[in-house]
Amino acid sequence: MSEQTAERHTYRVIVRGTWDGLTEAARARLLSEAAEHGLTSMRFTEEGSLTYEPSPLKHFSLRYVVVSDAADGEEMAGALAEERAETTLRELGYGFTGLKSTVTDLDTMKINRKGGRSRGNAGHASRW
Repeated sequence: MSEQTAERHTYRVIVRGTWDGLTEAARARLLSEAAEHGLTSMRFTEEGSLTYEPSPLKHFSLRYVVVSDAADGEEMAGALAEERAETTLRELGYGFTGLKSTVTDLDTMKINRKGGRSRGNAGHASRW
């Protein structure tokens, strides 16, 4: 019996980089749209979520959800996200350098519950 489908894992990938060689038009657009790309816009999406601080306009991050074969692992998920980031940034006309990714495999991540409570006690009132 052959395996029909490979096991798939869902990864959250943060791609970080530095703005580089921005044109005046690109810099002006980033500054005018900065409010839309602040801390409150941090989401993991398939198409990517761009966040950066306007002052100084130096670093940025893009957050991605990548679904790929588990056998390919975190390294492949990071490479796929970096490729998406490069494509998106180039299409927007933004210069960048130094892309690096941090990958979390959601399918192997352990969930630590505070105080070691089991799910059965989830309804217990907290004093906080």
